[in-house]
Amino acid sequence: MFIFTSAGSCLASFAAMCACQACQGVTREVLRKSARLAYCALFTTAMVLAWVLRDFAKPLIQKIPWIVHQATGDISDKWYGQQAVYRLSMGNFMFFALMSAVLIGVKYKSDKRDQYLHHGGWLVKLALWLAFCVLPFFFPVGLVNAYSWLARFGSGLFMVVQMIILLDMTQNWNDDWVSKEDERFLYALLAVTVGAFAGAIALIAVSFYWFNPSGAGDCSFNISVMAVTILLTLAVSLGSLHPQAQNGSLFPSAVVSLYCSYLCYSALQSEPHSYQCNGLGKHFTAASGSTLAVGMVIAIVSVVYSALRAGSNNRTFMAAREEAIEEGLLETDTEGTSAGLDGEPTGQSMARGSVEGKAMDEFELITYSYSFFHLIFALASMYIAMLMTGWGTGAEERDLIDVGWTSVWVKVIAQWVTVAVYAWTMAAPLLFPDRDFS
Repeated sequence: MFIFTSAGSCLASFAAMCACQACQGVTREVLRKSARLAYCALFTTAMVLAWVLRDFAKPLIQKIPWIVHQATGDISDKWYGQQAVYRLSMGNFMFFALMSAVLIGVKYKSDKRDQYLHHGGWLVKLALWLAFCVLPFFFPVGLVNAYSWLARFGSGLFMVVQMIILLDMTQNWNDDWVSKEDERFLYALLAVTVGAFAGAIALIAVSFYWFNPSGAGDCSFNISVMAVTILLTLAVSLGSLHPQAQNGSLFPSAVVSLYCSYLCYSALQSEPHSYQCNGLGKHFTAASGSTLAVGMVIAIVSVVYSALRAGSNNRTFMAAREEAIEEGLLETDTEGTSAGLDGEPTGQSMARGSVEGKAMDEFELITYSYSFFHLIFALASMYIAMLMTGWGTGAEERDLIDVGWTSVWVKVIAQWVTVAVYAWTMAAPLLFPDRDFS
């Protein structure tokens, strides 16, 4: 009996060891193939921590004398939350900015920085990320406040990048489907265009229902925002039909109209919940905690997705790759955003282990810019600070993100800038016919 018991224990230990090794191997392979998802996990963790610290950081900050002693004026609970958010945001900004700096110039997958810095060394990077998250809590208040002002500009730049990528994506999508010989792509493009316009109309209708409630009194501001949105969408749609608008098309106009309608709805939703014309805010004020949690999760996921989409974009911001394709350095047409979890092309013509495959790996271009990817996440880290603190005004309400009049105006101005950028893409070829805007 003793022999069987010992043998069973040995077999169980051996099985556990094999399972641990298998899990470690799978984890390493997943991190190697999907580095972007791992960085998203770090970013998401930081965003959730910032949300928690904003509302519950007071006992922690009060125990840090070099922060409290440097405070001036009356210290409110929101001040403690702001300091915690700024410092955590600053730590993430430093981490991703450092990664962006050390990965500048990486073009080929044979570069050691690809293997050891971007896709490998996760224990070291995790320790470094934790150190950067803690380090700003030792900084003086003046330095952190200076960072908060820098974060305002970084957040604005992050939003501009989103607009440029949106416009570029829709234009490329339109050109790609129009160039297809199959007429079904044209019908599909028409269906998507109609759907986008229908979505824009639906968002405006929902906005009128929630943000101009009956019996609320004077809601002229909300009505003005919605009216301007309607005029802007009509202007870009009609302008795209002009025969001289070279880059104009109904599909990009439909997507821009949908995005502008979303910004209108989102801006009005960001109004303080105590505002009489924010019917949706009053509804959520009376809602359960689970409803508020769902809203928070949606806000976090949208920011993470925006950062991932912008950082992984390899068409708008990777001219080097396009030039390499033209020069014939690449024999396969692969896009990092559509092949594999981390841009790994599928169906390689040569085996990785072969001599020819290893030789080709030395000239295999990366599928997205690692440096630009981390730069976008650095800017998104600044954006976290602005979302959590009402763009530095401290107007955020407990358990809510992106609520306050500053957030309202930021989104309204973002809408205007989006329309201005799209209008410029249509007008620029006419104003400067000698320049190539393709």
